[in-house]
Amino acid sequence: MLFRTLNFRLVACCLTLFTACALPAHSALPVPPAPQIDARAWILIDFDSGQTLAENNPDSKVEPASLTKLMTAYLAFSAIKEGRLTLKQTLPVSEKAWRAEGSRMFLDPRKPATVENLLKGVIVQSGNDACIVFAEAIAGSEEGFATMMNAMAKRLGMNDTRFLNSTGLPHPEHLTTARDLSRLAAALIRDFPEYYTIYSLKEFAYNGITQPNRNRLLFIDPSVDGFKTGHTNNAGYCLIASAKRENRRLLSVVLGAKSDIARAMESQKLLNFGFQFFETVKLYSANAPVSSLRMYKGKASEVKAGFPHDFHITVPRGAGQRIQAQMVSEQPLLAPIKRGQRLGTLKLTLDGETVGEYPLRALENVPVAGILGRGWDNILLMFK
Repeated sequence: MLFRTLNFRLVACCLTLFTACALPAHSALPVPPAPQIDARAWILIDFDSGQTLAENNPDSKVEPASLTKLMTAYLAFSAIKEGRLTLKQTLPVSEKAWRAEGSRMFLDPRKPATVENLLKGVIVQSGNDACIVFAEAIAGSEEGFATMMNAMAKRLGMNDTRFLNSTGLPHPEHLTTARDLSRLAAALIRDFPEYYTIYSLKEFAYNGITQPNRNRLLFIDPSVDGFKTGHTNNAGYCLIASAKRENRRLLSVVLGAKSDIARAMESQKLLNFGFQFFETVKLYSANAPVSSLRMYKGKASEVKAGFPHDFHITVPRGAGQRIQAQMVSEQPLLAPIKRGQRLGTLKLTLDGETVGEYPLRALENVPVAGILGRGWDNILLMFK
């Protein structure tokens, strides 16, 4: 059965954390409706909390155009991390890559290119030729690479996405959503922070040709340090933007804007809205106990519960003082307990409305007690 434990020390801790980071209660900012965004679909998320701050048609399937290259880069970064590629390694340029349609980094088929330059070609210059080189090096063919892309999409929770190529060139079945793209963008920053800085480069020169980054926000907003643009006739003008202000990072995805300038301006409107009207607070550090829960038949009588990662919450500016925390745990808790096992739920409310419910995990292993310990706890459980 479930029983509710209202731990006064836990609630007080949450309120103290919010108060330290919030504005005084009388200055709480009302959150207006999200700005009107002239695009087919869009979403704004907070990177640390993962919360969606605004959205419109986030699950509509659309062509991603060159935003596809985020997954191509993700798999290239993975190959480097796993030792299958190195930055200084050179890769051959096939005829297929050399003849790639659309945007290119102008690879020379007679001259292998380094992985480091190819990454910059994919990210800064949006080079379709560079994407195909990676696909062939990592999977043997672009078709095989697409299979890897789709497998990784499933792992990242991109359940409404299907990739048919490494470049984003049009195909009626090559589709994704704004929500899925926001998950991919967040995963890139989270999993490969050492390579994310490439997305902030404003230009890159290769083979005697200098090309600027097509992300206009890099040139007009100093808080923007990524991400990627895309455009085809069917997809319209698309932009994933990432900005960091005062240790907060927001991600916006705008799909199907009417022009190059429009996708930048609409993204800017979303980012400004999120930074102005919301704040993100770190409540708990990774593996820091939120509470210790009574347990039975174990070598210990209590087990520490918390979060395996830093836990953040995003709320309207000035609303932090009004957050209330409540813990619901499964009882009786019986050994053995494995680290990472779900032990209960932390429920956060604001002015009586639920903000969210978050699973509390065991932070340690607790093995089964000996026969005497189990016997004694059996007696105690008879009176619970």
